[in-house]
Amino acid sequence: MIKRQEFYSEIHYKIFLTEHDETIEFFKARTLKSDSTEEEAALRSRFFQRLALHKLLAAYTVGEEISALLPLLEDLIDKYQIRQAKLAEYEQCPDISPLAIDAYPYQYEECIQVIGFCILLHRTDLLGRFVQLIDNAGYAGNDTVYEDLLCKVLPDRHDVDQWYHDVYSPLVQAIYAKTKEDATNFLEQYCSEWYDAFTQAPWHGTHLQGEGGSYVGYWGIEAGAIAFLYDIDDSKIDHMVYPKALVEYARNHKTPYREGSP
Repeated sequence: MIKRQEFYSEIHYKIFLTEHDETIEFFKARTLKSDSTEEEAALRSRFFQRLALHKLLAAYTVGEEISALLPLLEDLIDKYQIRQAKLAEYEQCPDISPLAIDAYPYQYEECIQVIGFCILLHRTDLLGRFVQLIDNAGYAGNDTVYEDLLCKVLPDRHDVDQWYHDVYSPLVQAIYAKTKEDATNFLEQYCSEWYDAFTQAPWHGTHLQGEGGSYVGYWGIEAGAIAFLYDIDDSKIDHMVYPKALVEYARNHKTPYREGSP
């Protein structure tokens, strides 16, 4: 394996995998502190969904083969569906989203990271399952980046000219740039501003914790998905958060996965 970010080592990854398995075993016979069975189930579902996301990110960061990410992405989408179901039961809101993408920039980022993974791995079947959870909560047709990621791979999307969070303005400008050079420059600007825009995110600064910390990588996966979908020249983009290996995989495997696709 050739690691994809300088802050992450194979030792770090081995520690993560060991703790990941130990955590799963630990919680098989234990519950999270809560005031009700429904609340505990909701908290548990988010905990294990985030654990699945961290495993996917860690595998990519350490340099695992791209094909090894596919089962991890499948498991993650399963976990989001469980999360939505348990949260809906607890909140008594059947169509609640597993992520509050309008209210919290880091949850929006999580959302479009997952969308980006689905696009770049050509798993439109998983993308449809995930997006349904977000759409059902009323988020469809309200955000440009969300819709522009989806419109080329899923049917009946929306054309909108607004977005929830300012950090994504350069990404929108990259999509609608008048020249290819401008598109590249906006994409590069987005990547350079990405990390500093998420100072309130729970993962911000985790690379400073050392090999026993919770860092699993910093990735603007959505930037790669936009470059792939809109044929943006990324040959000169060398920013740490830009997922070059995933984009290369997407471009070399242009026939999307179709079994069970929406």
